[in-house]
Amino acid sequence: MDKPLDAAALAGWGVAVWGCAGHAAVLLDLLAHHGLHVRAFLDQQATEPLVPGVPLFAQEKAWLGWYQSLPPGDSVLYGVAAIGRQGGHRQRVQRFFESHGVAMPVLIHPHASVSPQARLGRGVQVLAGAVVAAKAHLGDMCIVNHRANVDHECVLEAGVTVAPGATLCGSVRVGEDAFIGAGATVLPRLSIGAGALVGAGAVVTRDVAPGAVVCGNPARPVKETHH
Repeated sequence: MDKPLDAAALAGWGVAVWGCAGHAAVLLDLLAHHGLHVRAFLDQQATEPLVPGVPLFAQEKAWLGWYQSLPPGDSVLYGVAAIGRQGGHRQRVQRFFESHGVAMPVLIHPHASVSPQARLGRGVQVLAGAVVAAKAHLGDMCIVNHRANVDHECVLEAGVTVAPGATLCGSVRVGEDAFIGAGATVLPRLSIGAGALVGAGAVVTRDVAPGAVVCGNPARPVKETHH
């Protein structure tokens, strides 16, 4: 994994934000803290930008035309995927931006705790009150949301979402694009399969198969998803 960009070192640079809904609003505060300026939004459903006067593009082609028209030396761009739940969509945003030379910085809230021994991939977001402990490894485009805990030696593959207040105990492994719901707890050394969904408040006491949806205490399968 390449060394990720640290947003704190990018003050003064411009950012393109993919998404214009609730998660984007949360990230605006974090971008401002790091001194990053939103230069454009890209969202197919929004009707107005979150920041007045900042251009909003509904189509990738329109955004790309704007980006390519910027004068040489313009302080743009870094990209942010402001899509709070769909890890697969965030990875698609990453591929789009990076294919046009737009890098994806790591965003860490000043009130989050991230161990210097943790490894964070490109585009990772760690929000207020979250904890990422020693030797945890977060793949590209993971989100650790408000007050969530990722304990020591956990491995999160690309596109994982850990919702507010969820806890991954030590040495948990979470597959690509899996979603851990708000307030859920995953006990130590378990495996959550790719594309799985752990429901809010669930307590996971055994491995979860890829694509499974589990809920309850103890968590039990509800149905299978297509991954």
